[in-house]
Order: sequence, then structure tokens, then C-alpha cells
Amino acid sequence: MRKVLIITYYWPPSGGAGVQRWLKFVKYLREFGWEPIVYTPENPESPESDLSLEIDIPEGIKVIRQPIWEPYTIYKRFLGQKKEDKIQAAFLSETKKKPFAEKIAVWARGNFFIPDARKFFIKPSVRFLLKYLEQHPVDLIISTGPPHSMHMIAMKIAETASLPWLADFRDPWTGIDFYDDLRLTSWADAKHHRMESEVLQKADSITVISPSMADEFRAIHQRDYEVITNGFDETECISGSPVSMDHKFSIAHVGTLTPSRNPAALWKTLSELVNENDDFRKDLEIKLVGKVDHMVISSLESHGLQEYVNRQDYLPHKEVLRVQQTSQVLLLLINNTPNAKSILTGKLFEYLASKRPVICIGPVDGDAARILSQTDAGRISGFEDHQSVKRNILEYYMLFKQGNLKVNSKEIEKFSRKNLTSAMARFMDRTMAKGN
Repeated sequence: MRKVLIITYYWPPSGGAGVQRWLKFVKYLREFGWEPIVYTPENPESPESDLSLEIDIPEGIKVIRQPIWEPYTIYKRFLGQKKEDKIQAAFLSETKKKPFAEKIAVWARGNFFIPDARKFFIKPSVRFLLKYLEQHPVDLIISTGPPHSMHMIAMKIAETASLPWLADFRDPWTGIDFYDDLRLTSWADAKHHRMESEVLQKADSITVISPSMADEFRAIHQRDYEVITNGFDETECISGSPVSMDHKFSIAHVGTLTPSRNPAALWKTLSELVNENDDFRKDLEIKLVGKVDHMVISSLESHGLQEYVNRQDYLPHKEVLRVQQTSQVLLLLINNTPNAKSILTGKLFEYLASKRPVICIGPVDGDAARILSQTDAGRISGFEDHQSVKRNILEYYMLFKQGNLKVNSKEIEKFSRKNLTSAMARFMDRTMAKGN
């Protein structure tokens, strides 16, 4: 077995989308000739906890945990939050913010902690891992980000220990949707771009999750980028008992719902339909599973839809899968941001596996739209295309009333976690050969 050191911030018992990608790769890597060793913080500031994910960690996997200091205690105190409050992704807030304090806190976060608030984990991790690797050599290093401090750890180790290094990007760096919200000074902005460029140049290999993300990185540094998408675990799609579908016409969104994902065209459409159609009004249920920004709730209320909303906070992953399988329609919302075309949320692939029809609102020429079209798994409408949204909703509603709402998706097997791990393992083989 070749050995690979995987440097990741997110690992069980942390929950949320950031854990899934490398947890699933680690689950299957042994089948393709790689023994994974995971390095992760002992006490991370994770948005959620999900103990159910630990079942996917293979027996005997070495997980190295080291303590991390993060400035979030100070950040929370400044914002008047409790110590146990969670820091949400993309500045999501479930309550109305204190505008002045929030602006100062975000400014400090963006300008003092570069590349991110985990920067204080870099030096102690490099010291620890260099000593560890003297006694426990590996064949390859992998870092996965964000947070991009993980790439900085790997870069310093690769340089010092002369090891091949693969950098995996689950999201962009300076191209991420909330980058402009960090209120960066020109100095801080330049430092982010300089560090990003250094990682793109020095890594022996780089993987990204979508073709458009690869294009965006090529505009920064011209080289080869391997696209390995997220996916679904087929072992989780096998249900021990028949699925009992929702009796209502349920439209379910699973995951974080930030202001940039707020589907104004959808809320407008649903508001019109409940006023125009008595049956639709009686049948409608809007299921929101996960954290929802207060601005989204305000938008729903302004359209008179609050009585149709069924909210559930964070659910363990296995329960999320059940919600996806029992909902009538699954809602995929792409961030209405400059990088919208490259966004491929992990939930898209689990939606495919659920075999339920998908309604997507986002760029019709984006990567998510391309996959929906290839797999024939759903319908997509542009951000402001109200008529298209209404047409798609009504089409699915009519099928629901006829008892025939289903999809016959195709060619989704290539997105299974096992097949994706096979592709990643082959790329790891090439990276190791290149580094040697």
C-alpha cells in the first residue's frame, strides 16, 4: 500500500458539506492501493456536528489530531454572541445583524487573518508533521481547501521533505462568491492573490470540482487542472424499506440557504400559484432543511408564504438522505454571484441519487445545468426567469396530481463516490510519479 497524508480541516465529528468529499475518498482509497493518513484539528470551529458520519471511517485508519487556536472566541464576543454559537459559512445569519459591529468584525477577519482564520494552525502543523514524517514516511501529500491554510501547510512540508503534493480545491480562493464581502484592503487583496498564485504554481497536481472552476484557475495560472466532481455514495441509496412519499406537493431545499441563494423568482411564482389555484394552495409544502438566513425568511414572508414553510434545522446526513428520497421535488439553488457558472454543490449529486425531480434556479449555461441536462434529472431556469420557473413548477405539479411525478435519470453512475475515488487514485498515482 502506498501511503498518503491528507491534510483537512473538516473531519467527523464535524458535520456539513465540507466533510463529505474526503471522508468518502478515504472510505474507498484502500480498494485502489492507497492507505490514507488523516491530519486534522482536534478542536475545530465547525458549523455543525454529525456523529453519524463516523460510520464511514474505515477501521484502522490513522487520524492524527492536533489542537488549533482560532480567533473566533474574540470574534463572537465582539458581535455579542455566545461562546457555543456556531460560525456559519458565507456570513449567513439567522438573526438580524448589528450592522456596524458586523462590518468591523468582517473587515478584521478579512484583513488580519490571511488566508483565513486557521492561519495559526500552519506553523505548529508544519513542525509537528515534519517530525512525524521522519518516523512515518508517506508517498504523497494531499491538502484540501478551503480553508486554504491547509494548502499552506502542505506547501511548506512538500518543499522541506521533497514530497509530491496534490492540492484539492472544493471551492475557489479569490473567486469564491463572498470574496468581495471580506472588505479587503488593496494590501490584503494582493496578499490573497499572491498566496493563491503560489499554491497554483508549486503544487505538483491540482484537482477541482467543476470545469468552469478549472477555467477560472487557468486565468490565474496556466497549467493542467484535473476535474473530479463531488458525488453520491451508492451504499447510502439502498433503502431497507419502501419509501413513503410526502402526501403534499413538497418542494425541499437541503443545505445552507444564504442571501445569494434567495430565489426571488420562485417565491413570486409560488405566491401567484397559491392565489390562483385552490388545489395548489392546499397541496403546497416548502421544506427547508438546514440553516436559513433571516433575509430569506423575510423574503418568504413578504410573499405571504410563511404558512407553507416547514423548517428543520441541521439533520444528520442519513436523515437528510431520507428527506431527499421522500420529497416530491428537490430545489437546487445556485448562488447568484459572479462565479455562478462554476458552482457544483455537493447536494446536486445526492439529489441525482434520490431519483426525485430537480428544479434548479441558476445560470442555464453553468456546470450544474449541464449535468442536469446530461442526466435528464430536472429542469433549470435563470435567476430572473419568472415564466420559466412557473412553467416548470406547474409541469411537476400536474404530474404530482396524476400520481406520476418521477424522473428516469440516466448516466449517474459516474458520479458514485467509489468511481470518483478510482479516478482520484489514478490521478494520485500520476502525481506521485511526477513528484518522483
